[in-house]
Amino acid sequence: MTTAVIRALGSLAHEAAHAPAPAGCDCPPPVVLADRADGTVVRSGAVVAKAHAPGTDTAALAARLWLSARPALADVLLAPLPVPARPPAAPVTAIVRPAQPSPYLALHGRPVTLWPYGEPVDPGDPDAAPWEEAAALLARLHNTALPAPAVSASALPASALPASALPAPALPVMRGPAKAALAVDRMRAARPGDPSTGPVLAAWQRLPGWARDETPAPADRARFLCHGDLHLGQLVRHPAPRGGWLLIDVDDAGIGDASWDLARPAAWYAAGLLPPDVWLRFVDAYRAAGGPALPAVGDPWPELDVAARALTVQTAALALAKSAAEGRDPDEVEQMMIGSCARIAALPPELAAGSAS
Repeated sequence: MTTAVIRALGSLAHEAAHAPAPAGCDCPPPVVLADRADGTVVRSGAVVAKAHAPGTDTAALAARLWLSARPALADVLLAPLPVPARPPAAPVTAIVRPAQPSPYLALHGRPVTLWPYGEPVDPGDPDAAPWEEAAALLARLHNTALPAPAVSASALPASALPASALPAPALPVMRGPAKAALAVDRMRAARPGDPSTGPVLAAWQRLPGWARDETPAPADRARFLCHGDLHLGQLVRHPAPRGGWLLIDVDDAGIGDASWDLARPAAWYAAGLLPPDVWLRFVDAYRAAGGPALPAVGDPWPELDVAARALTVQTAALALAKSAAEGRDPDEVEQMMIGSCARIAALPPELAAGSAS
C-alpha cells in the first residue's frame, strides 16, 4: 500500500509541477521526502504532495488548511496549493477527485494535499539553525486574533471551495497533548512490562490531566493559535532556496496553550541537548517579537515547565518505541531524554504539580 501511495503522490506532484506536461517529459523522477505512519510526502520539482495519516479528521484538516491559507498568516505559515479538479494526464485510479475544487483529494482512503516546495533547515549545519526566526514566527502566530467562526468544522464539506476561499471554520483544538498521549501508548505497546519504561511512565503520571490529553487545558491558557509540533524540521525557506522562513505542517495546529510550541526546545535545553546560549537566544527572540506565552522579563520556566515535561515524556516514549521496533538499545541522545524523565519522576510532588497546571 505504501508503494502505491508513493507512486500516486509522485504522479500527482509531477502533474501539478509540470502541467501542462510536455510531450516526452524527461523530468527527474519524484523524490520521497518522508514515509511515516503520520504522513507520506513526495516531491516533484516545485510541488510537494502529502498523504496525511489514515483516519485523519478531514473536517479538522479542512479547517487547518483554511488557517494556513489566511492572508494574515502569509508570512508565518506556508500556504497550500489548490488541488486541480481536472483529470490527471496519466490517470491514477486510486485518486478520487471531487467535482468541485477542494482543499484536498482522497487517495487510498487518505486525504492528500499539495504544497509548494520550501528549502528545509540544513541538518549538517547546526550553527545556522534558525532558532530566532522560529521564535519570531511562533510569536506572530500566537498573536494572531482567533477568527470568528462562520461555520462548524464538522459541517465543512470535503468539496466546498479552495482553502483560501472557505468561510472561517470552527478551528480544532491543538493536538500537542493528544500526540504526547499517543506516544506513551505506542511505547507501552512496543515494550509491554519493560522496566525501561518505568521512568517515562512515572514522569507521565506526574503531569496534570490537560498535558496528558485527559482534561481541557485551563481556559486562561488555551486561547492562542498554535502550531502544535514545533521543531526545526517544520521550517522551510520559501521561495526556495533563499526566501524567508515559514512554518509548515499544520496537521496539529489549532487553538491551545502557546507554551506547547516552546516546549520542545525547552525540553532539549533541560536535557542538555540545546546549548544555553541558543536557548536564551530563542527565548529573547520570542519576547522581542511580543510572544504572549512568556512574561516580558523574568524567569520563563514557570510558564514552560508543564509543557516541557510533557514533551520530554513524548520524546522519550517515542525513542523507546522506535528502538524496540528496530531491535536496538536507545542511542545516547535518546538516553538523555529518558534520563530527563527519571529526574522529572524524582521531583517532589509540589514541584511536579507545575506552576502552569
